[in-house]
Amino acid sequence: MSKETTRREFLKSSALAAGSMGAHAAKLSSAGSLQAARPLGTLHGLDVPPPSKASLWITSGNDRMLAVPPVEWKPTSGEATTEAIRVLPQNTFQEILGFGGCFSDASCYQIMRLPSALREELLHDLFHPSGLGLSVNRTCIGSADSATEVYSYDEGDADPDLTRFSIDHDRAYVLPVLRRVAELNPEVFYFSSPWSPPGWMKWNKSMLGGSMSRQYLSSYARYFSKFIEAYAKEGVNIQAITTQNEIDTDQHGQMPACTWSQECETEFITDHIGPLFEKLGLPTKIWILDHNYVYWGRVISELDNPDFKRYVNSVAWHGYVGEPGMMSKVLAAHPDVQMYFTEGSSDYNDPHYRDDWTKWSSTYADVLKNGCRSATAWNVATDENGKPNIGPYPCGGIVIINGHSHEVVRSGQYWALAHYSKSIKRGGRRIETQSEAANLSHVAVKNPGGDTALILTNPGAARTVQVYYGLFTATVQLKENCVVSMVWS
Repeated sequence: MSKETTRREFLKSSALAAGSMGAHAAKLSSAGSLQAARPLGTLHGLDVPPPSKASLWITSGNDRMLAVPPVEWKPTSGEATTEAIRVLPQNTFQEILGFGGCFSDASCYQIMRLPSALREELLHDLFHPSGLGLSVNRTCIGSADSATEVYSYDEGDADPDLTRFSIDHDRAYVLPVLRRVAELNPEVFYFSSPWSPPGWMKWNKSMLGGSMSRQYLSSYARYFSKFIEAYAKEGVNIQAITTQNEIDTDQHGQMPACTWSQECETEFITDHIGPLFEKLGLPTKIWILDHNYVYWGRVISELDNPDFKRYVNSVAWHGYVGEPGMMSKVLAAHPDVQMYFTEGSSDYNDPHYRDDWTKWSSTYADVLKNGCRSATAWNVATDENGKPNIGPYPCGGIVIINGHSHEVVRSGQYWALAHYSKSIKRGGRRIETQSEAANLSHVAVKNPGGDTALILTNPGAARTVQVYYGLFTATVQLKENCVVSMVWS
């Protein structure tokens, strides 16, 4: 596989044939969300008090999260045009958890190589509430592809009693970063994912590719509980785990990976890790799938099993293959399910690495409008060559840290996350937005304090749009290739 082969291209070849199950279909709106389409005039007559001036921030061209003059709301007159967005606060959906990135081994390694003052500046910018306030962050259980080496927490020959279990590898630079981030942002929510069990638990006896051996399911359940308990002793609270990163690909044996049949995963949940967490009283939640939209059929089938659903009611999604609307099919079949977008990777080779904010903002709008409570990027940081990396993919980070000059380069993904994480607060509720405008993404959230946040994404030419809220309207100028945050009370 050439260096230029993208993660998306590879996963397409391995996953397009999967996940096409059943007819649990919901009627989707043109925006792809699980909601019935309504005419734009639905809100007329609703008793919505006059909103305050709307504060605006824009990213476009040379502007980065630039505060621009607020816009006034005026009484609505006349019919809405197609260049209109209507915000319907009475129609509420899922509660929002937040946004973040993954503290891969590579990310923590690069962050800890920074001089202490620069490291503190970067962490403050990314995670402190006065900065981006990224609060839903992933960690790796053992090595992923973005790592300095292949490792697990129990290396060597078969050790079903886990007598060798140790998280010593993480003490040098992973745990110090996680602890500091938790100090900077006490609201941080950590969830963790394995790319592979220890090699001795698999048929190929390697962490690279292969599949799980059922004889070690009980040991692997205890491997998870030992990890959670060991991290807790180090001051890092893991609030959720996914059972496997990308559960249906072995990555051709080129990196840590493990395939799980649905039958094997069901046995692991219902007979091993679910009962064990219950017995130990672990509050850590179990999330399933951690893979692409196209596997929606597998998810529905698993959740249809009451023994399975006793322990699991949360799904983690990646967006490399399929369409976001596929997630809404799961929500239609299981309206109580909680969903999370847990990985989307930048490419450090991409000529638009620094300015693809509309791509990522549109992605985040789509996943929120299809039921996700959070959106988490892949690496927080890599170097200018996507290193450390033991895998085949050119993965970048939310930021790139130059290994020689220590210069920090912010990606387009960074700026998209800035708009979402700074405007949308934990505990907010997504509210309905409607528009007939072409090539315009939109999503709105009612925050706990009463503010409303609307994120608009315009990947095309400059345009003027009207935002309708109750019986009031505001005119918003959208520059070419821009993201706009609009917040009012």
